[in-house]
Amino acid sequence: MHPRARRLAVLAVPALAAAGAMLPAAHGAAATGPGTVTRSAAGPRPAVHEAADTAKEQRTVKKFWTAARMKAAEPLDAPGTGDRHFAAAGSATGSTAGAPAEASAARSTTGSTAGAPAEASAARSTTGSATLTSTAPTSTAPTSTAPTAATLTAATTSAATARPSSSTSGSSWTAGGTVAKTTGRVFFTVTAGSDAGRNASCSGTAVTSANKSVVITAGHCVKLNGAFHANWVFVPGYDQGNRPNGTWPATTLLTTPQWNSGENMNFDIAAAVVAPQDGKSLTDVVGGQGVAFNQPRGQQTYAFGYPAGAPYDGSKLVYCGGRTFDDYLSSQDQGLSCGMTGGASGGPWFVRFDTRTGSGLLNSVNSFKYNFASYWMFGPYFGPEAEAVYNTAQKTALT
Repeated sequence: MHPRARRLAVLAVPALAAAGAMLPAAHGAAATGPGTVTRSAAGPRPAVHEAADTAKEQRTVKKFWTAARMKAAEPLDAPGTGDRHFAAAGSATGSTAGAPAEASAARSTTGSTAGAPAEASAARSTTGSATLTSTAPTSTAPTSTAPTAATLTAATTSAATARPSSSTSGSSWTAGGTVAKTTGRVFFTVTAGSDAGRNASCSGTAVTSANKSVVITAGHCVKLNGAFHANWVFVPGYDQGNRPNGTWPATTLLTTPQWNSGENMNFDIAAAVVAPQDGKSLTDVVGGQGVAFNQPRGQQTYAFGYPAGAPYDGSKLVYCGGRTFDDYLSSQDQGLSCGMTGGASGGPWFVRFDTRTGSGLLNSVNSFKYNFASYWMFGPYFGPEAEAVYNTAQKTALT
């Protein structure tokens, strides 16, 4: 086994056995909650962890997160840094010595890299069109083409125009709308591994749910090195240090069984149930985005997050837009041309996104990047496992 391949095994991200091997079988569409779209039954039971589940603990967590601590919070570093790092990792986003050769060794069955993203996407079968519920927003933005040499560039930090672009590798979101309120920063304290005791940040999204209190994020934003994080809060609409919509402590953290047991990057998915504030639930205050499961791949997608690594500083909401492609290297994830950096992990990927209203269907989250390809972001496929996390979270009683 190639040395780099061993490292991938340690990261619990198995190589692809065959193109499209992990795609769920197609089923009839069915709604599982307000604003959700699904095409299969729920998956395995997720791992559930009690966080700040008493009023006293919630007050303590809120007091812990002073403005100074939030400003000082840093993105996570991936364990065993090598071919991959979390989208939250704020360093090593450039090329590494020997990386191209190592990448070639990793893709044992894909051959030439010329045009690989588009070719890999075409090689895999999709699950077909899904019937959307009446509550699903419809995007009027034009779709972009698959990544090209022109779009696979470093992120630009120029401000978005009044009409957001359907193709960008990283621009400030200035159009407002629902996404500006439902997307937020996530803060927590790492409890295990070399980063134990470190205050860190990710991104997350308030989604429609039965209990009106669910936040969707990445698995490593709730658990890492075998232990769940502490002092977990969600700050929707975070803007240059301001918390216009409050600070929401988590009462319960949930993740997929695959991430819980082996930190498998294909299932880097999580949810948090947050406590009501001043007698109001989360989506009563900020609204919620719809969620879609088992959807066709290769769709026009908009990704959002709060990157904190250079050239960003975590103070503003940033977005990327384009058509997704399948990871042809070593995961079952989808990729997107996106230069977001540290702190973007857990930020939402939307399909059927309406740039006029800022509403869409959450269909993945920012998860990881390859060190030698900082211009690509990868996100897990939202299949039955993601659906099970969401369903369990929305049925969790509030405390």
